[in-house]
Amino acid sequence: MTPLTLSAFADESATDTPSQIAALLEAGLRYIDVRKLDGYNVTTLPLDHAETVRHAYDEAGITVNMFGSPIGKTDITDDFQMELDRLEHLARLKPILGCSAVRMFSFHNKTGLPHDAWRTAALDRLRRLKDRAGELGLILYHENEGLVFGEHVDDVLTIAELRDDTFRLIYDFGNHHHTGKTGLSIWQCLKGLTDAFHFKDRSAEGRFVPIGQGATDATEIIHDAVASGWQGPITLEPHLFLNAKHDPAMDRKALFLEAARAAVHLMKDAQASL
Repeated sequence: MTPLTLSAFADESATDTPSQIAALLEAGLRYIDVRKLDGYNVTTLPLDHAETVRHAYDEAGITVNMFGSPIGKTDITDDFQMELDRLEHLARLKPILGCSAVRMFSFHNKTGLPHDAWRTAALDRLRRLKDRAGELGLILYHENEGLVFGEHVDDVLTIAELRDDTFRLIYDFGNHHHTGKTGLSIWQCLKGLTDAFHFKDRSAEGRFVPIGQGATDATEIIHDAVASGWQGPITLEPHLFLNAKHDPAMDRKALFLEAARAAVHLMKDAQASL
């Protein structure tokens, strides 16, 4: 069985650190992607509070897998210094939380630049982030996201030209779903370029569902990846709570645990050890 790492955005289960840890442990998970906790985004998390969080993680046996930063989820015309400042803060968190991996994106185009100009500007910013990350000892992981440059597979292939030891690619099933191509056709393009997975699935109608229960070909893709010897981090980002975010009776933890059970089932069915 191929050993893989299964982590989670535990903020989808709760907003505070103790509750997030409790949800992870109940789900049988020992890794976390830190995104939002205790009222902070990870890029604004005070260093002294990070020390407290690290102590709580250590006591629970939780390891930080990746910083779930919003870097790059800004407009291509926005002040770029803000992104560099966010990266600098994550570098300060690195020795505290024991993590060097940073999830990020490739910029919106709200002003409607022509695609060629958008591509040129996005690649320039990505290169600058990549270079600075290398100087800081960080590793960037680009996520395909809706309405950013790297939304469609052809543009992900362009971004993949930057791929090296300090710049890697995440395959998010749910975010590829709405681009009009089948999951398997996208996977065939990105199979040799994928360094991490996000377990987010969607039905044909676009509703978030547990991984393997949607229309993204996730089951077939994971079986193929494991059979091919793929190894890397996998992060649970189910977004199930977004289906009912306005429902006061919504039980975020229960939805998170449902998503975790589906992820573990898929991995075991694919003969992957966790």
